[in-house]
Amino acid sequence: MATKIRLKRMGTTKRPYYRIVAIDSREAVKGPALDILGQYSPMDKPGKITVNEEKAFKWLDTGAEPSDTIAALFAQIGLTRKYLARKAGG
Repeated sequence: MATKIRLKRMGTTKRPYYRIVAIDSREAVKGPALDILGQYSPMDKPGKITVNEEKAFKWLDTGAEPSDTIAALFAQIGLTRKYLARKAGG
């Protein structure tokens, strides 16, 4: 099963927020998520990103691939750096 970490749109018209989810890559965007890792609210200024790091690290360890947007958000909050340091043993 190819697993992706991507955004799932929630909210109302013109007031979106997104859940960061681990999902089977063959599922639709609105399909059932395997796990909810956090949320991203772009309407807040500046945009608010909350992520459960342990869940994110678990899914990255099992081979889940982040989408381009998620990779940029993880880099923005420093999660990518933490993951690589943890993986290198530092």
